[in-house]
Amino acid sequence: MKACHEASATQMVTLAMRRLDATIHTSILDVIDRTKYHLLPNTSGASTALEALRYARIAAELGATHLKIEITGDLQTLLPDPIETLRAVELILGTVDTRHLFLMVYTSDDLVIARRLFNAGAGCIMPLASPIGSGRGLSNEANLMLMLEMLKGQVPVIVDAGIGRPSHAARAMELGADGVLLNTAIAKAENPILMAEAMKHAVIAGRYGFLAGAIPAKMYATASSPAR
Repeated sequence: MKACHEASATQMVTLAMRRLDATIHTSILDVIDRTKYHLLPNTSGASTALEALRYARIAAELGATHLKIEITGDLQTLLPDPIETLRAVELILGTVDTRHLFLMVYTSDDLVIARRLFNAGAGCIMPLASPIGSGRGLSNEANLMLMLEMLKGQVPVIVDAGIGRPSHAARAMELGADGVLLNTAIAKAENPILMAEAMKHAVIAGRYGFLAGAIPAKMYATASSPAR
C-alpha cells in the first residue's frame, strides 16, 4: 500500500471510520504517511444519515478537517442512497461539533441531487463513474459532462467509484473532472504498483488534454493541411 501511494502520487488517502479502532496501539494509520497525504475519513458502511452523523462526530473528535459522506442504499449494487445522503449533509452541517468539516459527498450521477447537495453546503461532489469495484468506467458521460458544466467554478467534482483502467481515469479528467478517487483498480491489479503509476500518468495526461482544448469530434474528414 505504501509503495502504491508513492507510485500514484496521490494527494489524499481515504479511510473508513468503521475500520478504525482508536483503542489499539497499531492501525492502518501507522503506514499512511500523513506528512505527504491528507487523510480523508469516510462514512462507508453507514446506511442512514444518523449513522453518518455519528461517524462525523468521531472524525471531528479525532481532529479531521475533511469527511467523505458515503451512505449505501442497496447492498447488491452498493449504490448510494441519495435521500439519506442529502439528509446527512444537512444534519452534519447543522450540528455544532461537526459543522466546520469540509464535506466531500459520494453520490450518483443524478444532476438534481448533485445540485441539492451543493445547495445544502457540500464542499465537493463525488459522482460515481459506475458501481463500486465494477471497473466499468464512465457509464454515463453525458450526465457527468452536464454536472461538470453545472458546478463549474463552484465546487470541485471528483469522479469516484467504478474506475478500472488508466483510460477510464484519463477520460474523466479529459471531460474536466478535478480528480479521481479509486482503490480496487490498483489494489486488485496483477501488479498494483505498476497500475498505480499508470493511473498517475493517466490523470496527468487527461488533465493536460482538458487544459489544451481538444479538437471537437466530427462525422467527416477535414484536411489537416490548408488548401492554400
